Amino acid sequence: MSAQVIEAVKSQFPGAVVPEVPQAPSIDKTKQVLLATNGDLREVANKTCWEVQNDFEQRLNKALGEKFNYESVRVHPFKDDKGHGFIGNQREGSDAFLGCDEEAPIIVLLTAWQYSHHIAPSLAKHKGPILILANFDGTWPGLVGALNLCGSLTGLGREYSRLWSQNFDDDFFYDKLGEFLKTGKVTHDISHIKEIDASHAAVKSEAGQYGELVGEYIMRRKEIMGLFDNFCMGMINGVFPQKALSDIGIPMEGLSQSALLYEMSLVDDATREECLQWYIDRGMQFDFGEDGATELTREQVKEQCAMMIAMVKFADRFGLTAVGVQYQQGLKDSCAASDFAEGTIGSTERYPVKDDNGNVIREGKPIPCINEVDMGTGIPQIMLFRLLDSLGLNSETTLHDIRWGSEYEGEFYWDFEISGNVPFSHLKGGIAGAKGYRQPAMYFAKGGSTISGQCKAGTFIWARAHYEGTEVHMHVGTGDAVELPDAEFQRRLDSTTAVWPLMNVKLHGLGRDELMAAHQSNHITVAYVPEDKLEFVTRAFAAMSLKQGMRVHVAGSAKI
Repeated sequence: MSAQVIEAVKSQFPGAVVPEVPQAPSIDKTKQVLLATNGDLREVANKTCWEVQNDFEQRLNKALGEKFNYESVRVHPFKDDKGHGFIGNQREGSDAFLGCDEEAPIIVLLTAWQYSHHIAPSLAKHKGPILILANFDGTWPGLVGALNLCGSLTGLGREYSRLWSQNFDDDFFYDKLGEFLKTGKVTHDISHIKEIDASHAAVKSEAGQYGELVGEYIMRRKEIMGLFDNFCMGMINGVFPQKALSDIGIPMEGLSQSALLYEMSLVDDATREECLQWYIDRGMQFDFGEDGATELTREQVKEQCAMMIAMVKFADRFGLTAVGVQYQQGLKDSCAASDFAEGTIGSTERYPVKDDNGNVIREGKPIPCINEVDMGTGIPQIMLFRLLDSLGLNSETTLHDIRWGSEYEGEFYWDFEISGNVPFSHLKGGIAGAKGYRQPAMYFAKGGSTISGQCKAGTFIWARAHYEGTEVHMHVGTGDAVELPDAEFQRRLDSTTAVWPLMNVKLHGLGRDELMAAHQSNHITVAYVPEDKLEFVTRAFAAMSLKQGMRVHVAGSAKI
């Protein structure tokens, strides 16, 4: 804005103060790179995770200096009053990017879970090349946060590069970091992802034609996704445009968590007690204690039972195919964690919840639960439920975090883990194989039980939806869940979150680097399918997705 225009405006509005964008200092792009690190919205998490972040920041700076004669320039300071150097909210993220050279290359270093919306809108407008860099570790998993930020930037239409490493000292890390500094891009082989269309042989097959029928059913009838608030954990990639949902026949019913709390209050103590005892009688073990601040109590689980009962009644009242609870930044201050409620509602074997006429609601049918209200997993969960149910197969679905992975006896196994909402049929031993532990007090002050255990061996289909503009893309693949020996299973559990359920898997045609190079989310949807039916279901699901107007990408060596 010219000085002449400013003076002209001030002559009409004497009190006018023109807001000024600060002039950011430029950096030497041949020797310097910007560095940002995003964090959690919860300060306790940022303080806890800072030591690891600081360690990897030093490792990165060492590699930049010793290997490439570069130095990093932090775009935001260490916060003495907070005890960490993470960006902790969206305002901080926006302000940090105001003060940096918008043409400069930037590395976003992630070593813990992060809220993508803190920085994704600013990154989307940044003009220089972007590298999302993560440590590959299961404890405070940067890889999970990085996958979410990548999916979020994809949804915002911003190009970026990605890189991951266990210790920042391997040839893969050095080669790809050098490539970014030299060219502004990192290339990965993603030939394992193959797009198919309606001309594909799978669509013409008997399975494909059946899938088209189910897809047409969804398009005409509509499968309504009921979400108690619809933005969670900073996951921009989990919030789809309304047009995208409408176009594929899966619209959203927006519900309020305050209404859920009210419905919970209507569940009397006797019903809550009866519900809890129902699960105990079927063999689930709870690690009960006395101190609710640090231990799991009976009252906490009874509150979770009330939540499940309320969710079932909402599903019935609104005709919902699936439900999801935002929870983390809302109900966490008001009631026990949602996870036990989410796992139980998503199970076929469920405490019988009755409607006002005394009829059991959806007896013998799971109600898919969309953990963390992530629409990108809700879409395939709903579709898989409808497909598998129509085939007379077990139709229980869940999402998992892509939490970690490592080798065992020369083979790479992924560790999938979510905070407690797996349906019982996914666990070795079912309800009797489930254990309830208190959610970590650091995140869940009100407590609440997980549904923990070892996920059973078997074949499964996996899927994930993401959006580009208003266009929905579906990735689909297959895998084997395995029951690793007790000692190895425990090692992996101890390296992640020991009170959560853990699924150890081999993805067909996808190792560590293949999935990290192309997946558009920290989440993945899974459903167990008998091995002799897996090819049929995969073909049918792909054809369904095409019929519903999605672009379909088959991953790895999935048979289709």
